Amino acid sequence: MNRNSKSSLGFLGGISLSVLLVACGGEKQATAETEAAAPEPAIQQVKLIDRELLFGNPSRYQGRLSPNGKLMSFRAPLDGVMNLWVAPAGDIDAAKPVTRDTGRGIPLHFWALDSEHLLFTRDKNGDENWHLYSIELDSGEITDLSPYEGVRAEMIAQSESRPGEVIVGMNDRDPRWHDLYRVDLKTAERELLYENDGYRSFYFDNELTLRLATKSTPSGGFKVFARAGDSWEEVFEVGVKDTFTTSILGFDAANAGIYMLDSRGRDKATLVHYQLESGTSKVLAESEKADISDVLMHPRKHTPIAYAVQYHTNEWIPLDGTYTNDIAVLNRETEGDWGILASTLDAGKWVLYEDTASASPVYMVFDTNSNKLEPMFSTHPKLDGLPLANMYPETITSRDGRKLVSYLTLPVHVDNKGDAEAPVPMVLLVHGGPWGRDAFGYSGMVQWLANRGYAVLQVNFRASTGFGKEFINAGNGEWAGAMHDDLIDSVDWAIEQGITTPGEVAIMGGSYGGYATLVGLTFTPEKFACGVDIVGPSNLNTLLESIPPYWESFRNTLHAAVGNPETESGRKMLAERSPLNRADQIVRPLLIGQGANDPRVKQAESDQIVQAMAEREIPVSYILYPDEGHGFQKPENRLSFMAATEAFLSECLGGRLQPFGDDLEGSSMQVQQGVNFIPGLAAALEDASVIATNTVEPGE
Repeated sequence: MNRNSKSSLGFLGGISLSVLLVACGGEKQATAETEAAAPEPAIQQVKLIDRELLFGNPSRYQGRLSPNGKLMSFRAPLDGVMNLWVAPAGDIDAAKPVTRDTGRGIPLHFWALDSEHLLFTRDKNGDENWHLYSIELDSGEITDLSPYEGVRAEMIAQSESRPGEVIVGMNDRDPRWHDLYRVDLKTAERELLYENDGYRSFYFDNELTLRLATKSTPSGGFKVFARAGDSWEEVFEVGVKDTFTTSILGFDAANAGIYMLDSRGRDKATLVHYQLESGTSKVLAESEKADISDVLMHPRKHTPIAYAVQYHTNEWIPLDGTYTNDIAVLNRETEGDWGILASTLDAGKWVLYEDTASASPVYMVFDTNSNKLEPMFSTHPKLDGLPLANMYPETITSRDGRKLVSYLTLPVHVDNKGDAEAPVPMVLLVHGGPWGRDAFGYSGMVQWLANRGYAVLQVNFRASTGFGKEFINAGNGEWAGAMHDDLIDSVDWAIEQGITTPGEVAIMGGSYGGYATLVGLTFTPEKFACGVDIVGPSNLNTLLESIPPYWESFRNTLHAAVGNPETESGRKMLAERSPLNRADQIVRPLLIGQGANDPRVKQAESDQIVQAMAEREIPVSYILYPDEGHGFQKPENRLSFMAATEAFLSECLGGRLQPFGDDLEGSSMQVQQGVNFIPGLAAALEDASVIATNTVEPGE
């Protein structure tokens, strides 16, 4: 998942020009009598970046320090699969693998506070039934802390004062609700602490005592309860309009109060300290421009060190005067955008992520004692020296006056400091969620599109997070409505700016972005030249009826934001906003990609719109991956789908095309429909012995 699109698959998760002139048949001197050769198109002078560099595994990723600062860990390939590696801090050449996964790889890891165990999660072929694992570093032994069939484990809490144990939520008793267990990191023995009878989240204090819980309300908001003996007492209520902008961060050092992001009584999420006994709160930090997006807490003192506000880019502001100079040093010595990802227990070292968007991101370590900033590693060093494109923050005004924070990336050959020297085809790349956001930063997908000759526009449409609760709630009930209008307004803006021209815009996205693609081709069928839908829902009624059981506590919030399928009026509205029911309106080429094990957007969401189009003899290409879920995690699958997408877009928009080559090898790609609508795919499938289940195309 790319950092520049937060929750990119949510509800629904340096520039250089290389010019080589080759004379065939020897040198030839031009004279007045010799006809001069036509100049090579500018785009052809830009080196074509190999897809594998952009969609294959990074060299290293997810850098972390152990809580005591003595070790470093990261994800990196082992025999082509992302595994976990550990090394002495500062000595990356001494790194050794501590896992040997041969499947989809390890997607996430973090440290136990004892610095003796490394924890990671893994599911089965994208089913999102995450198991939590512990690695005892001294012995190398790996223990499944949730060894139960069908369980989805959730890490809840740990404490420095209780080494060797963690609090884990598991739903093996009832798939809707996570019971709370104290789990031993070595033996996986679990002790039941609380049998959950309908609460959505739990909060333990710094001594690992269960203190707070939240429960959803019928309106879609939630109530906060405090543990009183064997019962719960209500503390306060958060209304539905504050649900996405109010959350508990953790307890203070005295375990008497909590730190929160709180939008109640205001528009933007503000950092507050709330006293549990008195019910009073104190505002510690706020911004008129955007929500507070991140807070760096001192792991031992349990006090906020600094906070971030992300409008166009990230801005870090110190709260603890002890660290004012540290933040100033980082602002001075980093390039582009940067974030603080983790801290050692003594706050002596911070792990940073530096991102200029036009170069490989770099993980760094900052020493707060010496103010020294040193690189940990580059994520994609093979991109160094290649012609990566710049990303430019933009603010687009919607038809009803809303400010849409957006990001424009232009192909190198037409980029004049953010202005397009000539219009080019454009891809509107829509983020998922929809309760997430696009952000400034490196994206392999964006760089790939720009390198092939397309402008890329990413828009934070209403319902995107980070810009206050009013902006989020403006999307309620507006799927295929005002949310889509924001996207249309942004395309019109790009045309007015001379970035692109009518008829040369494709729409593409995953999850909600996939839904937006289907909406674009069904509700505004002639606005886009073509569309690429990745794991997008086509029927809002079946989508909401088939949510995973462990989303039960989120159900009312979904109904408030999207529509309520449990009422007649709600079902009617959801049907009206479902692309499936307008499939006969599709007149532009469509490519669909789906994971067979997706628990959020079931395979049926893609199957049913493909079937509806086939019945009407409307061309469509449909690619299924039997070992994927909500997105494509295996690099072989990711690479194969992007190779097909590149050929599809080249046929539609005329961009540059890298041949398929061996990019289908090792993938599980199954072309269910429309193999012949993607130039070169049939031959590539045959070469790679990949499955094409339908070679008879409607309309052929």
